[in-house]
Amino acid sequence: MREVRRCAVFRFFALLGLIAFLPLFSCSAKPEPNTLVMIIESSPTNLDPRVGIDAQSERIDSLIFDYLLARDEELNVAPSLAERWEIPDPLTYIFHLRCGVRFHDGRSLTARDVKWTFDSLLTGNIRSTRAGAYRLVDRVDAPDDFTVIFKMKEPDAALPWNLSEGAVGIVPYGSGDEMSRHPVGSGPFRFVSEEMDREVIIERNEDYWGEKTKLARVRFAVVPDATTQALELRKGAGDVAINSLTPDTVVTLGHEQNLLVEHAAGTRLAYLGFNVRDPILKDARVRQAIAYALDRQPMIDYLWRGQAQPARSVLPPQSWAYNGDVPAYDHDTAKANELLDAAGYPMVNGVRFHITMKTSTDENTRLMVAVMQQQLREVGIALDIRSYEFATFFSDVQHGAFQMYGLRWIGGNEDPDIFGYAFQSSRFPPNGANRAFYSNAKVDALIDQARREVDASVRKPLYAEVQRIVADDLPYINLWYLDNVLVHTRRVRNLKLNPAGNYDFLRTAELAQ
Repeated sequence: MREVRRCAVFRFFALLGLIAFLPLFSCSAKPEPNTLVMIIESSPTNLDPRVGIDAQSERIDSLIFDYLLARDEELNVAPSLAERWEIPDPLTYIFHLRCGVRFHDGRSLTARDVKWTFDSLLTGNIRSTRAGAYRLVDRVDAPDDFTVIFKMKEPDAALPWNLSEGAVGIVPYGSGDEMSRHPVGSGPFRFVSEEMDREVIIERNEDYWGEKTKLARVRFAVVPDATTQALELRKGAGDVAINSLTPDTVVTLGHEQNLLVEHAAGTRLAYLGFNVRDPILKDARVRQAIAYALDRQPMIDYLWRGQAQPARSVLPPQSWAYNGDVPAYDHDTAKANELLDAAGYPMVNGVRFHITMKTSTDENTRLMVAVMQQQLREVGIALDIRSYEFATFFSDVQHGAFQMYGLRWIGGNEDPDIFGYAFQSSRFPPNGANRAFYSNAKVDALIDQARREVDASVRKPLYAEVQRIVADDLPYINLWYLDNVLVHTRRVRNLKLNPAGNYDFLRTAELAQ
């Protein structure tokens, strides 16, 4: 019977696949010889690195600004503006800055600039949700030009991560709101111009302290529609697009002679969230039954065209704290039915109960939940789907107005500090992202203990236990990690993808002459 059901799911996907990808008609376009054109879906909301938290702002900022620390391919912190650092006691972090770094306007970057950057958040001079990451910082001192000292109110092992690439870039002393209109950093590219909903232009920083980029100029062209993005790539008007095309479009473009497709394992996590206060979903057996009823592999194979990997944790496998030795909830309808019977929900005329899942209007999400609806029906769960434009949907999630929802973690799940942010009982919205309203005293205690420990070898088993407990309690169903998929023209060379899927590949990319 299981094979019959699986074949039915495959046939369902085959029907979905009949939604034709519109033919793309190529036309000639001469690329700019010294400018790489990168296609992005939307404009950055704010290029002040203290303020912008959307993906485009963070990723473009990481090219314009430097950070105290970097992140390596294993998601560990590494030197950047700070050549080295030390932790003489749990409440003190001392960072030693490299000499000779200059901002794009020629000013030297010193400890005074670092102090100003973080003081502007701590004092509320710059209003930003990023300030919450530094709530345990008591003060920032700059005893000389190349030494910065963070004094903590409480131990916080996550501080180095929150000072690394993708967090807050360093701005010049005295910078205010004008930084959002004309950002001045010290990174490998300097800001040239921005036109909302049209483009952002950056150019090589010839005075960069590190390895200089091969690209003279990059134009980020805003193209919201995925089909139009594909057209721009085919005709050569665009050079690069990453993680913005549908899986079917990527497969189609892979057959184009002038285009290449690069794949690499990514850290973006798709997950289902439960409201554990809900009368039905408060029973962990019901949540576990839903997990057993869902068959993720055909969704990965057919909906994502193999461009995703099954997930067992909120953390990606690249993380030093990842624990894959937790319950996996492989597809098992017999186990799902057994759990639902034990939870007191008998099958009546083929239905045990109704639950509602809220989603965005994203096309791939709509296809995914349609498949889930069919799979849950097999165990007597009637899934009602409600789709909303993203702002309305996310507002409902933030306010707990849901039974189930589907979302993604993009970047925020790369450090184990995510467990405090997403699962600690003190972090219900608006104080955090515990949108499931999940509460477990042992998990709270483990997270607090891990935050106070500086030694990663001590923290790792604590986080491993957190992952085991959360996998049993199941406030989330971790679905899959989406691959990073980059499509580019053949004139672009030396692209190096990293797990985060950011724009760091532009640091090494070059254009063929």
